[in-house]
Amino acid sequence: MTTAENGPASGLRVVVLGGTGYLGRRIGEAFHADGALVHLVSRSPAGDGPADACHVRMDLLTAGARELAGLFGSLRPDAVVNAAGRVWRGDEAEMTAGNAELVVRLTRVLAELPHPPRLIQLGTIHEYGAGTPGAGTREEQEPAPVTPYGRTKLLGTRTVLKAAADDGMDAVVLRLANVIGAGVPAGSFFGRVAAHLGEAARVQALGEKPGELSLPPLRAHRDLVDVHDAVDAVRAAATAPKADAGGQVINVGRGEAVPMHALIDRMVDLSGVDLPVVEAVPDPSPRTDVAWQQLDVSRALRLLGWRPRRTLDDSLRDLLAAAVPAPVNGRT
Repeated sequence: MTTAENGPASGLRVVVLGGTGYLGRRIGEAFHADGALVHLVSRSPAGDGPADACHVRMDLLTAGARELAGLFGSLRPDAVVNAAGRVWRGDEAEMTAGNAELVVRLTRVLAELPHPPRLIQLGTIHEYGAGTPGAGTREEQEPAPVTPYGRTKLLGTRTVLKAAADDGMDAVVLRLANVIGAGVPAGSFFGRVAAHLGEAARVQALGEKPGELSLPPLRAHRDLVDVHDAVDAVRAAATAPKADAGGQVINVGRGEAVPMHALIDRMVDLSGVDLPVVEAVPDPSPRTDVAWQQLDVSRALRLLGWRPRRTLDDSLRDLLAAAVPAPVNGRT
């Protein structure tokens, strides 16, 4: 990790659950750079993680209350970031175990500690379900998720909010838009597209013609947030006054809905790869996803002093740089 500096979290004891995953690893690095004492908790260490990371090996899906109590009792954290859970792989039962049941055990254990830490629960835009075209979804909207991921993450959010309301737990839920940037897992839509463009770039460099990029219908509009901006929101939530952030759901996104067909075209353009993009014929049956996702992020500015800083091109260039061997095209 980088040399610690005197940032806003300097001196804090921070535990990151799921700390070697895509988001958790970056959250831990940022807190460490701020001067916090960071422990990353996960089933296994990250293969590409920093050698000096304080890692605690624990299978959070099977860890019982006694095991969790022992962990937090020994580490005595000031803040716990729950970046654990199941996203792209796994059925609804597995997602329930990682996104909902773990949160029940976690809140019960934290509430019983002599000095309960602040809990920062990472939620998702998919808890809301369908947005209203042309408008940003506010935190007051009644959630209506349509996917197993959204449903199970909403259960976790409700558990945290109940613990804050009933037990006075110092907790905040950050509802993240679709996170994008360098290192996005291959199981995600953007990870798959980046991997295809990377392979196509290698084929093109050999003088051969890349295969087409075959995608589902790109009819949706999505709110996206850069991974660095998402991490900055977590840092802000860790140090915000309890009177401001405690018991709150706070949206974290760019606050705009991007058409997916235009985004994919831009990825291809930035990659410098010449290949056709072919969309599947839309299924005439009713949609099982949502057509519009856009967050209203005004509460994040008001309560956390946070706003998105990085452009969409910044995020796409970072994503492609990790997948495409040739220099990313700078065309606008």
